[in-house]
Amino acid sequence: MIYRPQLTSVMSILHRLTGVALALGMVFLVWWLVALAQGGGDYQLVRLVAGHVLGRLVLLGFFVATIYHLANGMRHLFWDFGVGLSLEGVYRGGYLVLAVTGLSVLGGVFLLFFCGGA
Repeated sequence: MIYRPQLTSVMSILHRLTGVALALGMVFLVWWLVALAQGGGDYQLVRLVAGHVLGRLVLLGFFVATIYHLANGMRHLFWDFGVGLSLEGVYRGGYLVLAVTGLSVLGGVFLLFFCGGA
């Protein structure tokens, strides 16, 4: 193998991919808002789609993308202020972002699948 992916490169790619996922997820958010404004049957259709197992998986993916993108964006904001720019700090921050995302995923799974969410 010529190149071995590193934490920093993988997280950079994931940040871009989650940004795309968030942009695509906005379509569902706009659909939900329009249906909410119209009320009645339109809103019930959105609830039906979001309440289905596949709908919940999409919502979970949107939630995970949001948490990861937010946490990694905050990491970049700290870098803008010169905090955590050492090699050790970059990796520590990366693992912190992954830990926050992982814990949030567990919470999201619990809310969406065990508490009757969506």
